[in-house]
Amino acid sequence: MNARNRTQIFFASTLYGAATLAAAIDADCFAEADRRLLLISNNAAIPETTPSLDEMPGFEVLRPRFDGVLSWNETISPFHPGGWSPRADDAPLWERHLRLLWGLGDDDIEIILESIQVNPALAVARLFPNAPLDVYADGLMSYGPTRNKLSPLVGTRVRRLLHLDLVPGLKPLLLTEFGVPSEVVPTDHFTKVLAEIAGVSPEVTVPDAVPGTKGPALLLGQYLSALDILTPQEEEELHVRMLRGVVRLGHREVVFKPHPTAPARWSRLLETEASTLGAELTVVDSPVLAEVLYQRTRPSLVVGCFSTALITASALYGLPVARTGTEVLLERLTPYQNSNRMPVTIVDALLPNLDDHAAVQAWQAPPGDRAGKELTGLVTAVGFAMQAKIYPDLRPAAERYLSAKLNAHTWRYFKRRRLTALGLPGAVPSHLSFLPRNPTVRKVARRARAVQRQIKKRAAFG
Repeated sequence: MNARNRTQIFFASTLYGAATLAAAIDADCFAEADRRLLLISNNAAIPETTPSLDEMPGFEVLRPRFDGVLSWNETISPFHPGGWSPRADDAPLWERHLRLLWGLGDDDIEIILESIQVNPALAVARLFPNAPLDVYADGLMSYGPTRNKLSPLVGTRVRRLLHLDLVPGLKPLLLTEFGVPSEVVPTDHFTKVLAEIAGVSPEVTVPDAVPGTKGPALLLGQYLSALDILTPQEEEELHVRMLRGVVRLGHREVVFKPHPTAPARWSRLLETEASTLGAELTVVDSPVLAEVLYQRTRPSLVVGCFSTALITASALYGLPVARTGTEVLLERLTPYQNSNRMPVTIVDALLPNLDDHAAVQAWQAPPGDRAGKELTGLVTAVGFAMQAKIYPDLRPAAERYLSAKLNAHTWRYFKRRRLTALGLPGAVPSHLSFLPRNPTVRKVARRARAVQRQIKKRAAFG
């Protein structure tokens, strides 16, 4: 009897994720297969108005690593990838349909997925219930906890977590509740893939650097208002704050890379402010990766809020970096379990504040894995506070950190209400525990928090 063919299905929704997969393939992180198929998904709010992954500049250098490219959007049309999942009773029917549609026959299937906790990746995993799973992470969220409790029917099938070594010495929490080991995608293979993408990406015209500098300052936009983290006006003000900050540091040549789906008017507001400040601003109007700009322009400073690209600038390219706005986000993110909390925490703890000029100018990435080891206690405590029910074994480590390290600076990473609910150090003392339940006290507290938020907002964005 002949052995069945092995087909590997690689799922990706971003060019950065596809580049991670390409690097892992080049590094022989996967066993040999008869076929390798790339399943792409366009998760934009309105996919019809946003280029899909295979239409992005640079994708053509990744395509040869796969034997075929499939579209998840076309497969489940007219449903949106983020909102559709098969009913349990329909999963076997869907698997038979996909095997016919994609020409899989009776092949043994292996699936390599991103963001396994949510659709569309979770839907794909459920449609092939016998397929072993590998999960790859393309950002800082891998260092945080699994955002939702994952069914054992899915979680126990995950063999490993592939991730980039963005913070050396720091181990991912993602999927450790299932005992899933983590494996690093070699950095040199990843940067080589990024260089390939840069080689075929559209030319980006930037201002000439002032003599004595490496290149212009680069500002990274994230479109946080689309996630309901900031209002559109606050995000515009955040970008203006970035511009003012780099100008105060002496930069006169500035490049702004907006999020691909952000409104064009944000760039116009920055252009007006740049003119007022006497800075030369270039807005990147093509959807290139930030890493392409790092290689093309060698910026003298990279500034952003909590984008993973800030960490890649430092860890992979050795560029100076600074963050801004993280204090506001740490306060604003709700609920506490919001999966963006871990990236914000890591960036806030690791990188210098743009407003601290001395720290920005003196900052250098810690050598080796020292930064990761120093962050481990904080990440563990925040991770437990976010998902205590999923990671009960982390309680002792969280208690040790909070007992020893909770101070005026580290309080920004925690909420007293959350610590109280979990019975952790820093909670409301037991003899005052009646206060949160008192209607009058709660009314006064709400008014006080509203005033406090207004004060912080004016201080942060004013």
